[in-house]
Amino acid sequence: REALSTSTLSHGLKLFGDRWTTQVALGAFTGLRRFDDWHDRLRIPRHTLADRLKALVQMDVLRPRLYQERPERYAYHLTRKGLALYDAVLMIWDWEHRYGDRDVPLPTRLVHKTCGRAFYPELSCTACGEVAAMTDLRFSLVPNPRLPHDTAAPLRTPRLTAGHTLGMGLGLRVDRWALLIVTAVVLGCHYFDQLQHVLGIAASVLARRLAGMVEAGLLVAQPDRQDARRVVYRLTPASRGLFGYIVCLSTWASAHHFHEPTSIRPTHKACGQDFVPRVTCGHCHRPLLPWEVDFEMPTHPQP
Repeated sequence: REALSTSTLSHGLKLFGDRWTTQVALGAFTGLRRFDDWHDRLRIPRHTLADRLKALVQMDVLRPRLYQERPERYAYHLTRKGLALYDAVLMIWDWEHRYGDRDVPLPTRLVHKTCGRAFYPELSCTACGEVAAMTDLRFSLVPNPRLPHDTAAPLRTPRLTAGHTLGMGLGLRVDRWALLIVTAVVLGCHYFDQLQHVLGIAASVLARRLAGMVEAGLLVAQPDRQDARRVVYRLTPASRGLFGYIVCLSTWASAHHFHEPTSIRPTHKACGQDFVPRVTCGHCHRPLLPWEVDFEMPTHPQP
């Protein structure tokens, strides 16, 4: 509980755990620069969009510049800190293409200019360069007292309800609590009472969340083999697929925003080094930089 609440993941999700902040950041990487561009493509309510742009500017993720032709309007550009989110953005793209329903206007194809090939991003270990999955890591928990539980005020997030299906876009219906529940299960919390204790949320709220995630295909609920009265929650391929985004966002928050080590520390079993994620090209296995990747957007808006 202490490690999760003081983790850079938990605090980072207070900044990027609501759907519209995530969508505005994604849009910036696909070339959106003006207020009306975001509004027209993503259909974000105008007052909400203004709030999210202001928050991203305050975080130094976006920087506004005045139009020369319309000096009362701004164009927003990614800062160096904002560009550092690219690994997390690529993991969002990868997850949405594998498990989403294209509700989000994301590129249909990515091409790495360096090797000239269309690719899917892969999660690699910076130390040894090998591709790494969640099962290739072990975790140590070291609570960080310099990141108290109230570091950032939480943004309102949409509830993941049983009416939603697996066809969902990350940043639309996979919110902060869903990602924290997935993380808690990764760390070994498989029972309702364990999850409630670790997350520190009301039983009724957790019950609704778990029911929604089971219905959405992010969790499987099974009877405990030793005590059939208890339910065991386990990950699915879709929730395992979120791990790349989770670890990349946590690393970004640690290195670029809070400047503190995370309290959930992964080690790569193969090389024995601290695991620092690096997203690489699935063809040439080189690190991916925003200006070295071309993308194709859908030709027609999705219904």
